[in-house]
Amino acid sequence: MTKAARDKSYEESLLQALTDPLEAAAFLDAAMELEDTAALLVAMRQVAKAHGMAEVARRAQLGEKSLFKALAENGNPTLETVTRVLHAVGLRLSVAPAA
Repeated sequence: MTKAARDKSYEESLLQALTDPLEAAAFLDAAMELEDTAALLVAMRQVAKAHGMAEVARRAQLGEKSLFKALAENGNPTLETVTRVLHAVGLRLSVAPAA
């Protein structure tokens, strides 16, 4: 039995989906529910990548290297950086009751 060739990789499909603001918001929300900073940084990196890292850096008024560093595995972005990145991809940070 041979496997059929896939049309797209998982990452390509994910990045395409994350260009939709509703999908990106749900993806980031799910990452935040994990209460794992590393997972949130991975999710933010994927959303930024979906929108083009250089373009996100430009819109967020951050250097591309600064953006990569802030969203790196051991990154520690400030609230200002998180807010700028979210705004650059058409999202905003909000708060809701936990339960």
